[in-house]
This record gives sequence, structure tokens and C-alpha cells, in this order.
Amino acid sequence: MRVIVQKFGGTSLATAQARTHAIRHIQRAVAEKFHPVVVVSAMGRKGEPYATDTLLSLAGEGGLAPLPSREADLLMACGEIISAAVLCSELIRAGTPAAVLTGGQAGIRTNDRFGHAHILRIQPSRILQLLQDGKVVVVTGFQGMTEEGDFTTLGRGGSDTSAAALGAALRAEVVDIFTDVSGILTADPRIVEDAKPLTRVTYAEIVNMAHYGAKVIHPRAAEIAMAANIPVRVRSTFDDGEGTLVASSPDTPEVVDRHVTGIAYSAGITQLKVVAGEGAYDLHLNVFKAMARHGISVDFINVNPSAVVYTVFDRDADRATAILRGMGYEPEVCGSCAKVSVIGGGMNGVPGIMASIVEALTEEDIQILQSADSNATIWVLVRSEDMANAVRVLHRKFELHKNKAEDQTESLTVRNKGAKE
Repeated sequence: MRVIVQKFGGTSLATAQARTHAIRHIQRAVAEKFHPVVVVSAMGRKGEPYATDTLLSLAGEGGLAPLPSREADLLMACGEIISAAVLCSELIRAGTPAAVLTGGQAGIRTNDRFGHAHILRIQPSRILQLLQDGKVVVVTGFQGMTEEGDFTTLGRGGSDTSAAALGAALRAEVVDIFTDVSGILTADPRIVEDAKPLTRVTYAEIVNMAHYGAKVIHPRAAEIAMAANIPVRVRSTFDDGEGTLVASSPDTPEVVDRHVTGIAYSAGITQLKVVAGEGAYDLHLNVFKAMARHGISVDFINVNPSAVVYTVFDRDADRATAILRGMGYEPEVCGSCAKVSVIGGGMNGVPGIMASIVEALTEEDIQILQSADSNATIWVLVRSEDMANAVRVLHRKFELHKNKAEDQTESLTVRNKGAKE
């Protein structure tokens, strides 16, 4: 069977008109001889009747006690079930046989970390049987089931994770992530007016984009797709464009001709600097063990023999500072910072990238508070008030506004499974 996984987000299912567009994409896949497995999110966003956050707010009304995490997962699972049943009904009415499976019924088995469960394995036999029977299988995203039969949810972005994991388990030819944007852009269009669409990106690039601010696909989903080498397309529900294809470099040789692919950002960060006293050689061990012991995530770490510099989320900053002072340290604190990420699979080993970043920011009097790099990303820490301007000037410096993706004419037809293997 030629299996395709199609994931539709909440905005793609929020109205009857939006669902009509989704059904058209599903029926087109059937016409192309695919067997679709459709993963759905809850309909709409907070404030709309069946959105996940709306359902959760019901438990907090009237001074009710907070729900235990197990019961909260049971409540949150309702949004996707409603969404799946409604879409199934409309598919059948449109002449397309369909059936609904919850995450557990679809064979998604998880641990019992309610609210943030991790997938242990997928047993897709029931999906495969329904596909053999000629039905479109609509699966509730964002959820799975423990060995004891309890509903679990996978955390924010869990529907993307469901789609990628099912794509891997079913050896799908492609996973389509349908959303309300027409693919992946070189930067956030709310900040950069001339951000351009990207026709193709590598797995490494999308994983870095997802981790460092881009919202089009969840990082866990990108990592699962990369591990399974399943092509992913990020597409708009509301047009017929091919969107952005995410695949490995060998299938997309033209991508590496650009050094920088995009600029991402994340805000709400505090920088902490701790200097060791005379002869205090255990500074690094003491600091990071204390942060771990109190459940504080650390990032952007720079270590030298006499000091350590790292960042925490703003929400953890006061607690982290109090812990350090309780240990006898007097940390330097710089709050309200933002991490700006320059991402590109083609920049590894290319001289001058960091020089260009420093030059662009210096010309705009933007102070770099800290920097770090990996094979596909260079990060700089700036003050929050400089974040938007930093994104714009770096986008301009690397001429991403001249991206030629829209001029490419080569077909994005997904290779068949034999070609992938």
C-alpha cells in the first residue's frame, strides 16, 4: 500500500468551510492511489468550544480543585475525538468511506507521564486492516494509551508527533503537515515583511528551526521524521501549493548551495553569570547540579576555568538566582533577553559567517551578550528590545529576501519507497 499521513491542525478544522478544504486534500490523495491516514488536532484555538485549552478551562471554573494529571489527560483527549468524529462524518457524506481510531486504538502505546507522555511503540495492525478495507483512517492526534488502558497526551505539538510517528511505523511515502501557512519561510513574516518561502529544507535545518523558534512543526516530530527518513511537507490547507519539502540532503542537492536558510528566535530568557572565588574549582559542578536538582532547565552554556555563563527561562530566573545566592554565589543577572538563531545546513566549515553576523549587529548597535554554534546553527543572545531588529538585519545581511525558491520549477513529487530505500 502507498500510505500517506496527513495531519490537520486546529485552524484547518475549525469551521465547516475549512474542513471542506481538508476533505479536498484527502480526496485528492485517494485519487492519486494513496491510502490516507489522517491525524487531527482539536478544532480551533482557545476560546472556541472544543479547543484543548477551552476544555481544560472547564475544570478550573467555579473554584474547582485542579484535576489530577491522569484525569486532565482524559479531558484533553476529548477535543481530538470530537474533531475526528466530525471530520469522519463529513468525509462519509462526501462519498469517502472513513473510520475513526483514538490514539490508543491506533496502537500508540506510551509511558504514563501524563501531560507529556512519550511514545514507546506503535502497533498499527488495526490501521492497516481498515486501509485494506478501503477506508480513510482518521486518528486522534496528541494522544496515546498506557499499557493499563489510560489515555495520555503527548504535550504541546503532540499532533505533529503523532503524525510523524505513525508515518514511521506505517513506512509512509510522505507526511503532510497541513496548517494555515503556505510552508516554511526564511523568517517570521510578522517581523520580516520580505520573508520568502522555502521550497526545500533538510532535516537538520528544520530540526534547528523547530527547536529555536519556528512554529510550523514541533521539534519532536521533525526528529522522528529525520530518524525514519520520511519526507515531510509543510503545506497550507487553504491552497493547492506543494509547500515546503523536508528531506535528507542527498535528495535535495540544490539546497546546500545556500549557506544560511533562515533566521529564528525565542524570547523570555535570562542570562546568569557566576564567577568562582579563589581556588573554587568545583563551581561548574555545584552550579549545574543545583539547577538539575531543582528542575531548572539550562541552555546557552559557556564555561571557562573561573566562571560559568548560562541562560534560563525568565519564569525560572528568580528561583535560580535565589538558589545561587543560597550557595554563597553572587550571580550577575541580565533578564529579558532573546536568542536569535542563524540556521543553515550549508554553513558548516564556511569562513566568514560569524564575522558577517557580528558586522550586521554591530552596525545597528546591537550588543551580543553571548554566542554559541553547532554544525547547522549559530546563536547570539541579545536584549529583548533588540530582538526584532536583529532578526531583520541578519535576514538582510544574508540576502534571504532574495531567496529564489518561488522560481524553482523542479517537481516536488515524492520519491516512491523504493527510491527512498
